[in-house]
Amino acid sequence: MLLQLLWLSSTAAKKDKPDIASHKLDNAISNFFYFDDSNTVLLHDREAGLVHRSEDAGKTWDKIDLHGGKAWDLWRHPHDNKKAYIMGKESTHWHTNDQGKTWDDFEIPQARPSLFRPPLAFHAKDSNKVLIHGAVCLIRGLLDCREVTFYTADGFEHVGKLRENTRGCVFAHATPEFRTGDDDKTDDRVICVTTGRISFDPREHRLAVSDNFFQDEEEPNLEGDRTVQGIVNIAVVKGYIVAAAKAPNTDELAMYVTDDASIWHRAVFPSDSRLKEDAYTVLESTSYSIEVDVMTVDPPNPMGVLFTSNSNGTYFTKNIEHTNRNTRGIVDFEKVQDIQGVVLVNIVDNWEKVGESFGQEEKLLKSQISFDDGRSFQDLTVGKEHLHLHSVSEMNNVGRVFSSPAPGLVMGVGNTGKHLKSYEEGDLYVSKDAGLTWTLALEEAHKYEFGDQGSILVAINDEEPTDVIQYSLDYGEHWQKVDLPERKIRAKALTTTPDSTSMKFFLWGIKGGGSRAQHWAFTIDFEDMHESKCTDDDFEDWTARMDKERNAICVMGRKQSYRRRRPKADCFIREKKFQEIEPNFEKCPCTKADFECDYNFVRSKDKPECIRDGPLPDPKGVCKGEAKTYKASSGFRKIPGNGCEGGVNLDKEVERDCEDTLKPIVSGEINTERTAFPGQSFRGYFYLERTETSSGSDKASNDETVVMRTDNSKVYMTRDHGKTWDEILKGKEIKDIYPHPHFNDVCYFVTPSKEVHYTINRGDTFSSFKAEAEPTRDRDLQALAFHADYKDWLIWTGAVDCDKEGNCRNDAWYSTDRGSHWQDLRHVVRKCEFIKKEGRGKQEKLVYCEQFKDEKLGGPLELQASDNWFADYETPFKSIVDFATMSEFIIVATKDQSDGDSLKVDASIDGQTFADALFPSNFKVPIQKAYTVLDSHTHAVFMHVTVGNQRDAEYGSIIKSNSNGTSYVLSLDKVNRNTPGYVDFEKMLGLEGVALVNVVTNTEEAEKGSGKKLKTMITHNDGAEWSLIKAPQNDPKGKPYECKTNKVADCSLHLHGYTERRDPRDVFSSPSAVGLMMAVGNVGEYLTTKSEKTSDTFITRDGGVEWEAVKKGNYMWEYGDQGSIIVIVRDTVATDEVLYSLDEGREWIPYKFTTKKVNVAILSTVPSDNSLNFLLWGREEDSDSEIVTFNLDFSQLKERSKQCNLDENDPEGDGSDYYLWEPKHPSQSNNCLFGHIAQYHRKKPESQCFNGRSIQHLHSIKSNCECTRSDFECDYNYEPANDGSCVLVGGQEPPDHSKVCKENPDQMSYFLPTGYRRIPLSTCKGGNELEKYESKEVPCRGHEIEFEEAHRGLGGFWIFILGVVLPVCIASAVGYWVWQNWHGKFGSIRLGDAGSPFDADRPWIKYPVAAVSGIVAVLAALPLLLGSIWRWGSAMFGGGRRYTTRGSFARGRGDYAVVDEDELLGEDEDEEV
Repeated sequence: MLLQLLWLSSTAAKKDKPDIASHKLDNAISNFFYFDDSNTVLLHDREAGLVHRSEDAGKTWDKIDLHGGKAWDLWRHPHDNKKAYIMGKESTHWHTNDQGKTWDDFEIPQARPSLFRPPLAFHAKDSNKVLIHGAVCLIRGLLDCREVTFYTADGFEHVGKLRENTRGCVFAHATPEFRTGDDDKTDDRVICVTTGRISFDPREHRLAVSDNFFQDEEEPNLEGDRTVQGIVNIAVVKGYIVAAAKAPNTDELAMYVTDDASIWHRAVFPSDSRLKEDAYTVLESTSYSIEVDVMTVDPPNPMGVLFTSNSNGTYFTKNIEHTNRNTRGIVDFEKVQDIQGVVLVNIVDNWEKVGESFGQEEKLLKSQISFDDGRSFQDLTVGKEHLHLHSVSEMNNVGRVFSSPAPGLVMGVGNTGKHLKSYEEGDLYVSKDAGLTWTLALEEAHKYEFGDQGSILVAINDEEPTDVIQYSLDYGEHWQKVDLPERKIRAKALTTTPDSTSMKFFLWGIKGGGSRAQHWAFTIDFEDMHESKCTDDDFEDWTARMDKERNAICVMGRKQSYRRRRPKADCFIREKKFQEIEPNFEKCPCTKADFECDYNFVRSKDKPECIRDGPLPDPKGVCKGEAKTYKASSGFRKIPGNGCEGGVNLDKEVERDCEDTLKPIVSGEINTERTAFPGQSFRGYFYLERTETSSGSDKASNDETVVMRTDNSKVYMTRDHGKTWDEILKGKEIKDIYPHPHFNDVCYFVTPSKEVHYTINRGDTFSSFKAEAEPTRDRDLQALAFHADYKDWLIWTGAVDCDKEGNCRNDAWYSTDRGSHWQDLRHVVRKCEFIKKEGRGKQEKLVYCEQFKDEKLGGPLELQASDNWFADYETPFKSIVDFATMSEFIIVATKDQSDGDSLKVDASIDGQTFADALFPSNFKVPIQKAYTVLDSHTHAVFMHVTVGNQRDAEYGSIIKSNSNGTSYVLSLDKVNRNTPGYVDFEKMLGLEGVALVNVVTNTEEAEKGSGKKLKTMITHNDGAEWSLIKAPQNDPKGKPYECKTNKVADCSLHLHGYTERRDPRDVFSSPSAVGLMMAVGNVGEYLTTKSEKTSDTFITRDGGVEWEAVKKGNYMWEYGDQGSIIVIVRDTVATDEVLYSLDEGREWIPYKFTTKKVNVAILSTVPSDNSLNFLLWGREEDSDSEIVTFNLDFSQLKERSKQCNLDENDPEGDGSDYYLWEPKHPSQSNNCLFGHIAQYHRKKPESQCFNGRSIQHLHSIKSNCECTRSDFECDYNYEPANDGSCVLVGGQEPPDHSKVCKENPDQMSYFLPTGYRRIPLSTCKGGNELEKYESKEVPCRGHEIEFEEAHRGLGGFWIFILGVVLPVCIASAVGYWVWQNWHGKFGSIRLGDAGSPFDADRPWIKYPVAAVSGIVAVLAALPLLLGSIWRWGSAMFGGGRRYTTRGSFARGRGDYAVVDEDELLGEDEDEEV
């Protein structure tokens, strides 16, 4: 409630001081603004849910009470001074078209305002067009809420749904400065960040554009002719639209810019500057350039570099380094309002020490100013002293910090001296010449404001409570005091109209403190003072920009000046129409600064010239016949909007050679580079792959970085995929290489001592730190553990108290600043790990440690958990064998208390609560001695439980869990494993539900020593059904196989699997080559010994349905350019040639790469399989002192010299190089898999082109299918009968499905069991829904009424979410992520018979699985199938701000050697390291 208005004076006579009116407020102000060009004010009290309105700048107030205090938020239309909006908490909201006199309500159906982004987005040209970001929550507790954007085109007369699953939308015409060239056509253009086509994963977020409010939509090409996934944000900045994108495994972002809403370009920054997530800020920009500050030093003391773009926003140059920014991304940067080219910044003077201190060194700040748009900067001065001012990073008032539309007047709080001191040590300074010179205005820090176009300055003390305000009428030379009507207040905000033309000011302050604090509002009115209205003689001409010699400075080809009031004039401007002073411009002669590089040109390194960047456009009809030259661009063009005339003429056309228009000629040849290294063996190699949002991620860049260690502990690095190598870290003995598993740019090099070297930029630079102890000497453990989100967070496990025999204990330390400082974590541990985000909820510091009980070596291992660096902790298990994390599951193997010889499994999905794993009742294992966790990326755990544990005769059963990993059903028995615990199980990457296993068909005979007889089986429905693989009819030479391939039981295809691999990363498939698999095996009744005589190499192009024998003998293979090229080389046989195929293995072309035969140990390429370069690693036959690599470069092949054409909106249109491929199940007549028909982009084999940028392979879900038996598996306590039906196991009870109600209190109902449960991936609808067949849906207790109301069924959206989005987003694209996090990041090379295990044979590198065994005692997880379950949960609802602007009321694959799924946890056989 607003209390009575108190007047200081009621006389009508002119006065010698301003009138001040005060009001007591009920609560703090949540928002407050003037309508532009008026004295009308709205004030929002969120606590009370009320809005107050004043028409006289706050002297009198009216309360706007809409339906009992439901005003949740208040917004002003930025382009229409009549309109404002009150947002309610639910679906009802209000708008005004008359500055709040009247309000009309409008409804957003079933939606509440979004919590993740501003609820409204505006159109600059038509204020009736507004976008509304909402959140729709249909069913309580079910996937929570989803984002939906609505729109109105008629000022909320009607509201319609724009689009579902948005992550922010903008009008193209969101600012007055934005122009498209065809404004009528694009007037309704809306650009949205949306979720993926079938996935919520933020890595698949994309842009969608529509000109008719999403009746139709298109996905724009952002990079060349390709769309870009991973869009994190979008914003309109003056005349530009900016989008940011992020790829997996990097914190580097790519920025895309358009100045016409049609053609996009990737912004290019200098090679030494990279955009990082949460690390760049788009600043206040101009109509002809974008200002961006890029963070160069991380928090807690961040610094940056300021860049300015060219006129189309695509090419950025560095302006000033070491800019000051805070941890929220706010940069000390502000332009002087309405004066082109004047910028104030704060820089860090001691930047070197700050950069090296990881937050320990305090920043010393200096203020600088530029008068030429950032081309040069100079100090601020008060006389001969330097002045430093507090800026935007520590806001102490509302609105702009330094200036207003008052011409040339600038104010700030700061101090003179060498550096900026604290705010409380500052004084108030003023400048009358836009910052060129400064004078002291008032001692102590003050809030301040400008009024009457600068003729009135108002200030109030900002260091302590006060009952006085001060004002100046002569630009700050003299000040007068006025008492406030109440006792002392602590000022919170002082402001006036946005254009500073008003003579009224608004002050908000707090009286008292704590529970007795009172909020007061004051209106300060100068209108009735005796000063007269200024006449023409009271004004002067003032030049806006001057250098130190007071010469006018030209910016954008013009000098700028104003006619403003003289400082000594005894008058007020008294502009009644709120009219701002208009500047005067005078054209300047053109100079070099008025030009920029034209299209297809870039600045030379020393920046004076513009040089060609690729071929120039071909001038039609000019370069024909004998013509050798033509007239074309000089490389320069005048900056659009520049007003200069005369002077230099850099954009005059010049004579250019016709050859400049030609594209680079490809040689048509494969290039080979051989490099020899001294040594006997390679001990490990690691790809530090550049991601698609990394710097230089175009085809022209040859940045394909590999680091490698030899057996003599020397480390080499190549930046061009092995064409050239350099020894790095010379003189250092490197024991282990640890690439960061979550950030491709980061790699650590561990020595036997405490010294550790590292790079955070793929080898551009190297740094080092000292650990607290030497690295652990336990060969099956890793010294470093990494955090999934914070790349500088590390756990170090080191060896301490070592005895003469080398026996040590392990202690653990943690660092949050990349090793600069270490803190104790735990003592006498086996290992400690960060728990990945899927398993830790919101606990980003959650760490698990295995510590020996009572810190006594040899005692029981306790599992301890802490989320505060072990300030306190819990011990969920007192005696464990080991634990493993995978996807959202944490699996712990413990010793069974009832049977000390047996093991038991516990599972958790939140890292806090564990539950016993219930195995199928028909699955009897007297003593559980070994588990192998195989896969968990489909919201279920595949686990292999050893049944037969006799050496060389091991086998077991694969069981599959429910969604929380605690209840299992039998999938397949007698599956082969080896002695260390690794299993012949492999999923096909990039294609949902396909997996292959080898089963032991003679288990009884094998246990008697006769040897295993293996057969290969395949599933196409995620383990619900398994079958033998139909063999191809002919061998590689076209001859029929001896057995009859139509009798599958006696003649099928069998493949050598995981247990036989020399390198565990030699997988069958690649997610970037959808549908393709290669393998080595044989056709017959059983799998034979792997040999040149008995084995062939096979390929499938349809996901394992049909196979073809392509080569006789054993071959290694790699996919390149997403499968457009396949390279194979002989395995175990010395060779001098490779074979390659450009048509998915239909034709193989030999290429001789050397004159000497080589024993090739490994064939590798980048983890994404998206390169045209390959590496062979081996040793030449006649050499015993050298090892060699061969780079094979296929990029010069004429067949791969042209970019393939893909139109996402019409993928099979004319001229397309792609077709839509639909996988199918071999036993089905249609293409339904998991209840739907999926369509994938596949390059036409006959198209002679390269794929280039990674393709989003999954195009769409064409349709859902009716349910069939293949969409279901047997429920708990049920087993498959001979006819394939599911029958209850004898003596068992059906499972209690009502448990889901207890586990999910918000769940409404459940179905009684039928013996079947739906495969999690299936999206089928209708048909034979076996889980409901003859079943009854029953309400959960407490939900009976809700059940009755909702029994009509779910709406279409939730059918889509539960039936399509959830299962498909988990499975369809997960392979690509897994591949990036597994294949090729390190290598295991064994040369000839040398044996030579090396880094990649370290247990955490060699095997991405772990086994739990009573004897061996290891727990492991199969890597290719352990990938993180698409992290859409948190990112689906927004997440942290990655992209920062300001201005408002309150400015406001993996195969990493060392972590998680890639580690072997526990003991393993001894091997050379």
